[in-house]
Amino acid sequence: MRLLILGCGGFVGSHLLDRLLNRSDIEIEGWDPDGSKISGHVGHPRLTFHQVSCIDGAELRHLESSLAGADALINLAAICNPSQYNTHPLDVIRVNLFDSYPVVEACARANKWLIYFSTSEVYGRTLSSYMKTETDDPDLYELRENQTPLIMGPVTNQRWTYACAKQMMERIIYAHHSTTGMPFTFVRPLNFFGPRMDYIPRTDGEGVPRVLACFMAALLREQPMKLVDGGHARRTIVAVEEAVEAIERMLDRPAQAQNRTFNIGNRNNEVTMRALAELMREIYAEITGEPKYRDHPIVDVSGEEFYGPGYEDCDRRMPDVTQANTLLGWYPKRNLREILLPTMRDYCTRYADIRQWGEAAAEAP
Repeated sequence: MRLLILGCGGFVGSHLLDRLLNRSDIEIEGWDPDGSKISGHVGHPRLTFHQVSCIDGAELRHLESSLAGADALINLAAICNPSQYNTHPLDVIRVNLFDSYPVVEACARANKWLIYFSTSEVYGRTLSSYMKTETDDPDLYELRENQTPLIMGPVTNQRWTYACAKQMMERIIYAHHSTTGMPFTFVRPLNFFGPRMDYIPRTDGEGVPRVLACFMAALLREQPMKLVDGGHARRTIVAVEEAVEAIERMLDRPAQAQNRTFNIGNRNNEVTMRALAELMREIYAEITGEPKYRDHPIVDVSGEEFYGPGYEDCDRRMPDVTQANTLLGWYPKRNLREILLPTMRDYCTRYADIRQWGEAAAEAP
């Protein structure tokens, strides 16, 4: 099997390479502007790596030429950092919609299977979030690939730029399928956690990363963990290693995977952001051997204060994973603690300087 992977050097892409390059029957050609997370794979005899973006004309022509001999293209390339959705909205729309569009067109012309990493953000807000009282009716909050309405907030809440761009790409891809027969698979990830996740701000990245890295930065720097709007929002978390297993199963079962949408998440690992912060400080105390972190301070901040104007959160992300269960035979098993422990240890290893010498030393040139 020959695969093309855009974004192969990112968090998910690096774990996907870990898994697929262990197989002797898979060859990969990948593109990513950053190869630091896959440095151990660069030079592998079954990996051809281009450390560039493939949005310009020359790389697009090369990509289209490579498509002729490929079995599938997996598109992982995206801006998917919540802090940028309302602070850099034009960049988010451009990268996730307009830069992806030529790749879809190339797959359509070649009639090649496009496995498109979308997002659970396309679901927007749940129906239950508009209720005046809490409800336990799953019809109002459970996310079902082919039934749940996709509800975004108002245009002025630019937090939905990413979700809208991804939803539009899904609609474009599906329109190509219905018009030309181009095979597709939509992957809607629900909070993949694992080693090699987000950067720590002001050390190796700018802006506000996702929740896990924000909490880790606070623990490493001995600063309060900030909970947005009380930390009431709930998410489900799945191990990235188990998530890429689902992708491998799609590749091995094209008849079951093609022309379908899959939620990839672990509904057994639902947690509020407040409970996540509390569990992380407990695990951090275990990793460091310092009991004081069990009482690490947690403070409340508003969404506007943390993310800027135009931010709006969704209340819950509870996926129906029946399709992944029945069609792919995929059942995630790792519980939240089993996921967090190696993930947080990885942060502690990568950012040991912050913990040992303090923030000032870690930021020194």
